[in-house]
Amino acid sequence: MDKLNMQTTNIVDENIKRIGEMFPNCLTERLNNDGKPEVAIDFDQLRQELSKDIVEGPEERYQFTWPDKRNAIRLANAPTTDTLRPCREESVNFDNTQNLYIEGDNLQVLKLLRENYLGKVKMIYIDPPYNTGRNLIYKNNFISSYEDYMTNSGETDEVGNLLFVNSDANGRFHTDWLNMIYPRLKVSKDLLAQDGIIVLTIDDCEIETVTMIMNEVFGSENHLATVVIKNNPSGRSTIKGFSINHEYALFYSKSDSAILGRMKHSDEQVSRYKEKDNIGFYEWENFRKNGTDSDRMDRPKQYYPIVLNTQNNMLRVPDIHWEDSKKEYCLNEDISANEIIILPNSGDGIEKVWKYGIERTKSIINDILVKKQNGRYELYRKKYLNDEGSLPRTWWDKPDYSARDNGTRTLTNIFGPVKLFDFPKAPEAVKDSIIASNVQNDDIVLDFFSGSATTAHAVMQLNAEDNGKRRYIMVQLPEPTLADSEANKAGYKNICEIGKERIRRVGKKIKENSPLTTQDLDTGFRVLKLDSSNMNDVYYTPAEFNEQKLFDDNIKPDRTEEDLLFQTMIELGIELSAKIEKHSIAGKAVWSVSDGYLMACFDEEVNETTITEIARQHPYYFVMRDSSLANDQVADNFEQIFNHYSKDTIKKIL
Repeated sequence: MDKLNMQTTNIVDENIKRIGEMFPNCLTERLNNDGKPEVAIDFDQLRQELSKDIVEGPEERYQFTWPDKRNAIRLANAPTTDTLRPCREESVNFDNTQNLYIEGDNLQVLKLLRENYLGKVKMIYIDPPYNTGRNLIYKNNFISSYEDYMTNSGETDEVGNLLFVNSDANGRFHTDWLNMIYPRLKVSKDLLAQDGIIVLTIDDCEIETVTMIMNEVFGSENHLATVVIKNNPSGRSTIKGFSINHEYALFYSKSDSAILGRMKHSDEQVSRYKEKDNIGFYEWENFRKNGTDSDRMDRPKQYYPIVLNTQNNMLRVPDIHWEDSKKEYCLNEDISANEIIILPNSGDGIEKVWKYGIERTKSIINDILVKKQNGRYELYRKKYLNDEGSLPRTWWDKPDYSARDNGTRTLTNIFGPVKLFDFPKAPEAVKDSIIASNVQNDDIVLDFFSGSATTAHAVMQLNAEDNGKRRYIMVQLPEPTLADSEANKAGYKNICEIGKERIRRVGKKIKENSPLTTQDLDTGFRVLKLDSSNMNDVYYTPAEFNEQKLFDDNIKPDRTEEDLLFQTMIELGIELSAKIEKHSIAGKAVWSVSDGYLMACFDEEVNETTITEIARQHPYYFVMRDSSLANDQVADNFEQIFNHYSKDTIKKIL
């Protein structure tokens, strides 16, 4: 029995816990007055999280760091004035799709998505560029220059002499890669739902460092598993001689509320369930608990007697009481001459425990089977084949996971024999990651290293198989393909062109293969492209403002009304896949988003008739340009019109 604390809650401990939930990277360790480690707050790190500027902190403590880490944190926290511009001509079913394909630097895009998708993404799947130094289509080498690293790390003396022996293990082979991945992970965490899961695939080169980063950003307590995926059965040769045929998938949850999905049973698993009753197929499972937590010392209250009547072979759980100080039990009733006590001990004398506690065992005692084996009694219970599937395992070895075979073959089936990627991800591996992350219904899957858009392919394929409505957001830098590459010669000037064309072809093929069951399948996507703000610089730099500029238009001349609408949606936190309609009211173009939740008019010379009709529709938001109103009279009556027809509407101007 645990002792009472005999004191009120330690508020400091509670505050540390709450801060740790919000900022896991601010938790550290220190030695207390007794010389024992205890959890503490890294205040320098916390100040960094709450500041847009770099905060210095020389105090020695347990931490994971590298040159320029503080700048990486600053990059994650710094605001952006960029925007996303719609591109209808490259989209598929722009007006009705719920999927997004976004071109641009993923760090800036993630910051913009944070405005609209805060806590809404069920799963993030990323396959970031591996730090291998290979010259692939996607920039795949983040090794900093020797001189840059030495300058940042300060590991030279005052005259420039090297203070350590140089080797391939030095941080200069990791620094730039860490500075690239760290801020992106930090921002992406904000997008995850409370029960969301992030999956990051990586190879041996950065598995140690990225695990430390994931622990810092998401918290080591939220590490669900590091899955080993056999993605290259024939092996990849290396300088050190081993032939590598696997990669890793790190699964982390946003919080402890995440629930893993169930994987389809393998043929081997199904074959074990040979017997059947009116409930279904089952196998007999030993009622004694096995595993790392099956010891009596770990679960003392699952160590109790079950009594067997040797005449009728019936089992019962006798009444007992616990001697709490000794974690022992005592019988409250006598055992008759024809009864024997069975304990969960293993045959070699180790004190194991039963599967369940006393009360649950009592409720199912009639379903437990007793067998005498090798002179001792064993108890068994029926274990039924779960139709929902089994929990994900940490070793994935399906042949379909092979990038060399299935990934390449899949792209060949889509594009023909032209080689667009060296080792494209196999859709089956991504699809099973989505299933394991329990992505269902209309949940959102985000991939901000989209590459050849394998994740979009996997989402559509899974939806086609189970009639799901899962949505995806793909983000990819439009990195140019190499001039002499097969992709470039085939007409694909950047990676985004490959990804978008893949989605178009896959969506069409899925519908052609199953026309009756995929009629409502969303195979479209809305293309958005990262660009500078729609507003002129003076809009953001009032120091440059002068009286002459008072009447200047604050919107760049090359921007469309739809450009302005999407920047408005970003600022107001409206999903970028929301339904958009364009109407004409009194000769003026009026935009309606999400069935009138937002209404906007960016036309010139807007009169009272247009304003009145908009107000009659009671939008939650109304947005217009500051120069839109036709004259002073309209401006004077503007507030009165809305107060009369829709006083609760929130009105904004650009």
